[in-house]
Formats: sequence, C-alpha cells, structure tokens
Amino acid sequence: MCGICGFYKTASNAKHINEQYLNVMNEQMVLRGPDGGNIWLESENRCGLGHRRLSIIDLSNNASQPMSNEDGSIVIAFNGEIYNHMEIRKELEEKENHIWKTDHSDTEVIIHAYEEWGIACLEKLRGMFAIALWDGRKKEFILVRDRIGIKPLYYTIENGILTFASEIKAILKVMERKPQINVKAMYDYLSFLTTPCEDTLFEGIKKLRPAMYMVFGENGSVIEKRYWDVWEHTHEELYHADDKTISEALLEELRTAVKLRKEADVPVGVFLSGGIDSSTNAALFSEGGQGSVKAFCIGYDQDYESYQNENHYAKMMAKECGAEYYERLLNQEDLFDFLPEMVRLQDEPIADPVCIPVYYVSKLARDNGIVVAQVGEGSDELFWGYQGWKTFLKIEKLNDVPVPMILKRMGLWGLNHAGRAHAVYTEWLRRAVNHQPVFWSGAEAFTEYDKRHIVSDRVRKRLGDYTSFEAIRPTYDRFMDKAWEKSHLNWMTYADLNHRLPELLLMRVDKMSMGVSLECRVPFLDHKFVELAMSIPQSKKTEDNVSKTVLKKAVRGIIPDELIDRKKQGFGVPVYDWFKGRLGTEMKEKTLHFAGETGLLDADYVGGLFEKQEYASQLWYLFNLSLWWETYIL
Repeated sequence: MCGICGFYKTASNAKHINEQYLNVMNEQMVLRGPDGGNIWLESENRCGLGHRRLSIIDLSNNASQPMSNEDGSIVIAFNGEIYNHMEIRKELEEKENHIWKTDHSDTEVIIHAYEEWGIACLEKLRGMFAIALWDGRKKEFILVRDRIGIKPLYYTIENGILTFASEIKAILKVMERKPQINVKAMYDYLSFLTTPCEDTLFEGIKKLRPAMYMVFGENGSVIEKRYWDVWEHTHEELYHADDKTISEALLEELRTAVKLRKEADVPVGVFLSGGIDSSTNAALFSEGGQGSVKAFCIGYDQDYESYQNENHYAKMMAKECGAEYYERLLNQEDLFDFLPEMVRLQDEPIADPVCIPVYYVSKLARDNGIVVAQVGEGSDELFWGYQGWKTFLKIEKLNDVPVPMILKRMGLWGLNHAGRAHAVYTEWLRRAVNHQPVFWSGAEAFTEYDKRHIVSDRVRKRLGDYTSFEAIRPTYDRFMDKAWEKSHLNWMTYADLNHRLPELLLMRVDKMSMGVSLECRVPFLDHKFVELAMSIPQSKKTEDNVSKTVLKKAVRGIIPDELIDRKKQGFGVPVYDWFKGRLGTEMKEKTLHFAGETGLLDADYVGGLFEKQEYASQLWYLFNLSLWWETYIL
C-alpha cells in the first residue's frame, strides 16, 4: 500500500517540469507511505512518477518504487497489493526471458507481466491497485484502477499536462488554477453522500472509474476502456445449483480470498464488530494455526437511542477463534477532536459519519503494531444484507404491476398537491413515472424535491431539468445491456458495486486507514468471489425473506449460530443523539455560514431543516460539505 503521483505531457509544447513538481505532491502523501519516497523523471521530460512507500511485501530496498524493468524501458508506480503475485511470477519464470531484481516484489511482477502480455496482463491480477506505467517502447502512458475501485486514482489535465495522484490534495499543490466547486457534482453529492465517478467536487479534477484504464499516446490520443465487468465472468453452473453446492463454492472461494490477504512481511490483523461478515473474516483468518490473530473493535461510551453497542458480540467471536481482542469506546469529544483531520483526509466529502469510528479502529490497530487489517465491506451488497433493501424490493415489485401510467401520474399529482411532495414515497413514484428504477443507491441523502429547495435559485437555474439519475444512467444502461438476469436485486447490487462501494464505503476505509498508515484488505470484494456471488439468482438470495440467507447457509458451522441468527445492526455513529447538544449547534453555524458565503444553498430552507429533528442525520451531509469548503476552497 502506498501513494502514487506523477505527470504526463499530453501536449508537446507543455512547460518543462522539474523534480520539485513531484516532490511537492509526494510530500502530501507521507501518511500513505511513511517508509520512504522516491521520484523518477523520463529523460526527455515527457513524464514523471512519484511514490510514497508503506512497506508490506518484500521490505528490501530493491522493491522500492518507482521501479523499472532491466533496460529501463518500462517504469511503474503502483499502489495496492497483488495477492496472486507469486503464482504469476512462477509462470513468468518458466518463460526464462525475464531478469528479476527482487526476491518477491508484487510490483516487479506487474512490470514483467506487462512485458509479457501487454495491457492484457490486467486479467491475471488478483488484488487492489492503482497503477501508473510508462511504456518507453511504445511511448505510451497508462493509468489503471482495480476492478472494484478499492484504491483511488485522481487526475486533471491542465495546460497540456496530465497530473495524477492517490490523493486530491497532492494535485491541488501543483495546480495553477484556484480550486473551484463543481456545482453539478455538489448536486449529485446531495443524493449519494459522495460524488459519483468520474466527477469530484473540485472543478476539473476527475476520478478514474473502477475497472477502467486510460492510455495516453505520443500523438495526443487518449483511449479509455473498461477491462472487466462482473456480468462477463459469472458462473452459469451456480444459477441452477442446489444450496449445498452454492454454499461449498462460496466458502471455498472466500477461504481462498482471506488466505491470500493474510500474506505480508508485516503484522496483519482484523476489524471485528460481531456481525456475520467480520466474524466470518476472523474465523477464516484464524485457520491454519499461525498464532492468534489480533482483532480490533470500536464502540461508544454508552448505549444511545440511535445506536447500541455490539462489542459483547465481538468479544464472543474473539474468544471463539482465540483472538487477542482490543477495543476503544468513543465519545462526542473524540468526534470534535478528529473533525479537522477527518476533512483533510477525505479530500472531498465522504458524508458518512462512520469515517470517525473507522479512523479510530484503524488507529487502535496501528498503535498495537498492526500494519495490515482485513475488513468486511461488500457482503451486504452481494447478499441482500440491508433491511432497507427489502423495502426497495417490495416497491420495485409493486412498480412492476401493470397499472396504467395515467394512474401513476394522477397519483403523483395528488401527492404533490396534498403537500407530500417532500416525502420519500413521492420521490419513488416520481421515478416510476419517469421510467427510472426506484433504487438509485443503498445510501441516499435527500430526495430531488428536497435538493431543489436546498440549493439556491442560482444553482437551480444553472442545472435546469437535470436530476442525479443522469450520474448513474450509464451504469443502468450497462446493466440492462449485460445482465443475464435483470432482476431488481441484481440491479441494486450492480448499482452499489459501481457507485456506493467504490466511492463511499471503500473510500472511507482507504482514506481513514491510510490516515494512520494502515493498509486495509477486503476479502468479500475479491473479484472472483464477487463473480460467484453475482451468479446466484435473486430467488435464492431472498428465499424465505431472510437477509443474507445464502451467506448464512455457507458459514453456519464456521461462526456461532447466535451471531448468524441475531438481528442485524449496521456500523453506525449516534449523530442523532449528539445533534441535540454541541454538535447540532456547530453544524447549524457552519452550514449556514457556507450557504451565506457561497450562495449555493438556500439559507432559509436549510435553516428550517435544523428545526426538524428528523433531519438530524441528513444535516451531517451538509455539515461535511461546509467543513470541506472551509478547508479546501475558502
């Protein structure tokens, strides 16, 4: 795990760039790579690479980056881990035409794999990665982001120069133009709690989409291509398989994914909440008799109305698998102590307050000697794990009933004129009337009605008839084109695999953990496991209306029944309770200041929301936006 940065001249007459350009960006990412930093400049100043190193696999100096092949024609800066690198290396060594300088560096494996197979080598990589590669033979510069989007990669093109980095703050340090707010992206943020790819909240700075690569040619050409889609790699034999076959296939692949993610030359641990996902992770991790695993849990100083601690379940699981258990209990002061650093680490708002406990559990692990931790993200999306998804599935099925469209339009008209335009069910009906899926994301902040009133008149006029469905429309179109079972649940999973997971849940893990120089690995989002999970029909996943029924069958006997059968509670933060005190006062002050100074929000409407207790959790999203503006734009 590391931080990467660099540049490539897309125009031949672009200005000369010196080492300082790369050093300045590298300095912004020290927490991503506290173990060293290096840069490389191409001899004719066409491109350059920077790298900050967090040493995890092959700790020798020979494995430092940027790294080149034996003749210097290929140079790479790489952030992430390739879990099957030894398998690929063995295949390459049998060809006897590659010269190796390291003992077991996964970075060097990528270089020689690219030499051997070109860009098609991506098909062989099993892991998480953001890659920048210079091919001096073809005079091509390549950027790649992993299939699921576990690792971030940002870029901008300014005055004929492509600049990229693992963190936006690194790009900002060398940009010539003053940072500006991307208004359309802000509007989408108010729906999705984050900015959907390829936008960021910074005008002119973009994110490379998951499972995509870009090739910049010497003549100014740019090729952007998707190299993986889950629907092209599903397993037809699982679609008609019985429960036993499905359970065995899932458990075998998950066991492999966990085992691969144990590999490191530094200490590895697990995050443990006591839910099915983290408990399964801990159980599989502890297999093999390699000593006790260290498990880390976060709770709060008391049980709140909006969140009750689950630490006793985590302790139960730690005892079950013989883990060394560590926990920390947070209070409201911990939130205030961390807020400035949270905003700095986020780069752009990730409006999920769970960033706070993720940071503190990461710090707990790092303070106790752990450099790599396994986490449980992804299971809920793959196996119908959210309670809210049951509601969405019911609504989508109701929308399938052949009711004349004129009746739906009349119903929508009636709700609007009855003063219910702001209600979420009115928004769902509006989507149905507009031939859109009811489900847009597993995490939505405000309805289109609320958003139209939250933003200022100036913003409304600028956006015209735009709705945030446009941000996910390409994903929906791709789903309708590729999915062999176009079920509502498959759409819900596919939507979140492409948006909420990579840009919200995985970014909160990446940015908060890297804030303490900790690498997090995600076994449930191993792409081979995802391909298996997406091969299972909706009818199996929703059998008997039991959430995660497929996964529960697969792991029964691996973890205690009490943990499998207990009521699910998501990882959360008691924002609703804390809103009643100092937090609510500060949220209102900061948000209204942002509204007044920028003219982007309707201060009167937003002020009215602060008088409604039911909006407490949602107002955190506006607060996060306001803090970001103060830190990066003001």
